[in-house]
Amino acid sequence: MLSLRAFFHLSNHKTHLLNLPEPSNRIRYCGSSHGWVVILDETPEIRLLNLITRTTLRLPQLDTFPNVVSFSYSNIGREYLVTSPHGGVHALNLSQMCNSFVRKVVLSSSPSLQSSFNDFAAFAIVGQGQHSLAFCKKGHDSWDFILSDELYCWEDVVYHNGLFYVVTNEGTIAVCDIYGYAPPQVTIIQTAPIEFSGDIYYVVFLVKDMLLVARFLEQVFDDDDVAGGVYNLVYRTVGFEAFKMNWGEMKWEKIETLGDHVLFVGGNSSLSLVASDFDGCCLKDCIYFTDDYSDSNYDDACGKHDVGVFSLWDKSIELLPCYPRNSHSRLGWPLPIWVSPNPC
Repeated sequence: MLSLRAFFHLSNHKTHLLNLPEPSNRIRYCGSSHGWVVILDETPEIRLLNLITRTTLRLPQLDTFPNVVSFSYSNIGREYLVTSPHGGVHALNLSQMCNSFVRKVVLSSSPSLQSSFNDFAAFAIVGQGQHSLAFCKKGHDSWDFILSDELYCWEDVVYHNGLFYVVTNEGTIAVCDIYGYAPPQVTIIQTAPIEFSGDIYYVVFLVKDMLLVARFLEQVFDDDDVAGGVYNLVYRTVGFEAFKMNWGEMKWEKIETLGDHVLFVGGNSSLSLVASDFDGCCLKDCIYFTDDYSDSNYDDACGKHDVGVFSLWDKSIELLPCYPRNSHSRLGWPLPIWVSPNPC
């Protein structure tokens, strides 16, 4: 099936509409790495789609996670039975499984690159509240847990130099090596207490430096003709702070500038680029962000997704357009996500 999607091009600020081979029903993007997006819908399938080549691949299904006891379409409204870290079993329906079971998936490399055939892996943050960590390698038919206890609320994960790095909202780090050992090895690093309190956290590497990026949200009332003039309570990003990991003292240190670099955060695998390498396509010392926190946010109906550019040097925010303002077909589209094109 082909689905119409809108793409906003940073270099010319134009929106392009393309038909992509996606499920025709409501979908969710829960990751973007190396030009591929990770797609969930109200089936057990987890799809990978390359937006340039339109190639579709599949990861192991949702019902292959170790904590999924059973799946059946015949149990309407209770299709999945899932165990909790405390040992209980609860039911999730198709929509709940699509929207909240998997928080984010990142890829180690492009799954179609022959050179990475043996190394390709997908890494997932799973669960509500406290989160489990899971992975699968290319050729596997199921997911394996690395950490499945309730001790940590994992926020974000990034792949760097052969390792997956995961962070909590308190700055705790898990360094996961799924290649060198069987079973995989996990090192938990407890950092010094941090003096900030953001709403969403991202981890990204800026060359060799590991950064923790805190995003701050505010609730505001918004009205729009699309919503019939009704005031809706929505979230808006009001700022960011960035912290660099000091490995010698095991603490996060606030930084005031990214220099010539730019960050892209949201539902994607967080990414840093050198702004001068892209000829004015993006601004240095800025954080580009997308709405990745609420499928239920009324932004979707108002056509004002929380997408923009935060400047570290003057703390200003420039909003970016998301969809054509007169296009009602945007309703029901997945939350926006950054994609770095990769033709393979």
